[in-house]
Amino acid sequence: MSLTNQDLIELTAWRRRLHQYPEISNEEEATARAVVTFLDDTKPDEVLTGLGGHGVAVIYDSGRPGPTVLFRSELDALPIEELSGVPHSSLVPGKSHMCGHDGHTTILAALGRQFGRKRPAKGRAVLMFQPAEETGDGAAGVVADRRFGEIAPDFSFSLHNLPGIPFGEVRLKAGVVNCASRGMRIVLEGKTAHSSMPETGTSPMLAVSQLMPALAKLGGGAFTDDDFGMVTVTHAAMGEAVFGVAPGRAEVWATLRTRLDERMAGLCAAAEALAGRIAGEQGLTFKVDYHEIFVASMNAPSAVEHLRTALDQEGVKHSEESLPMRASEDFGIFGRSAPSAMLFLGAGERHPALHNPDYDFPDDLIPIGTRVFMRTTRNLLG
Repeated sequence: MSLTNQDLIELTAWRRRLHQYPEISNEEEATARAVVTFLDDTKPDEVLTGLGGHGVAVIYDSGRPGPTVLFRSELDALPIEELSGVPHSSLVPGKSHMCGHDGHTTILAALGRQFGRKRPAKGRAVLMFQPAEETGDGAAGVVADRRFGEIAPDFSFSLHNLPGIPFGEVRLKAGVVNCASRGMRIVLEGKTAHSSMPETGTSPMLAVSQLMPALAKLGGGAFTDDDFGMVTVTHAAMGEAVFGVAPGRAEVWATLRTRLDERMAGLCAAAEALAGRIAGEQGLTFKVDYHEIFVASMNAPSAVEHLRTALDQEGVKHSEESLPMRASEDFGIFGRSAPSAMLFLGAGERHPALHNPDYDFPDDLIPIGTRVFMRTTRNLLG
């Protein structure tokens, strides 16, 4: 079964409407409603809403025993002002679909359109429209929702478009494909003073100047090694933007990144110890908190094999080049409950990069991604 020309026209138009009305992480209420409305005429057997926030699971049940196969896409956009200049540019100031989640969601909607015409021969197909991927909250929230136990997938699959890769080619491999990462915020507290008498206060200035390069030096190991670690300082702020006050408070933000989850605890401990030592030397107190926590994404060999078979059957060129990636992706959470795999679909070697203000999802990827996932479904479910 394949999409008709009319299907592609309607799916492309719908993708562009999603693009015009982006919602950032944990705000995807209207986007979730749009998914439910668009797939209503496919007569799904069950629709679960509000999963892990605004997540939606659309279920097509054969009524016969068999595995449950889940396909996941993301609903959220980014807090980026769009500069692509396309006619369907974002109509929401400061927000845009600069990662292609509108396109990934459309590929799953295309699957739903076909399941509406012909159910799997056995088992169930689940379309999981996940919220809050960009912050790392979404997949964890979905899996923690008690209703996810009703889904209990036997396999989970996902895809992500990837600029820099030839258009329509796929990158896929077993094992780690995306790094674990987390945002670390270090708060240093001292005592403010008049800038004419800085000696009467306790400034975090020296601590900040020492901490930033020292954090970066905590990383190490080649990216090809399992002991790889990286610390990137992303933000620092100190005191108020005035000339008359010597600062008494500062924040340093950094992203900690490891190839494997097991390495992350050690890197966090080292960063916390470093912050504590430097703060103590300067007479400061400190505290640490963490944000945007992503586990490593690991592709299970059995799930990868199903995708490879589908790619070969559909004549889609694929290789393991460019994998794994340093970037993080919260799909890894799904791999803790079932064999899972993500493939990366080339958006073109010269296509604007993800998270850039001139990016737009290439609509011609919709039929390619749909074909691969539909073939995977038919192989598993008939």
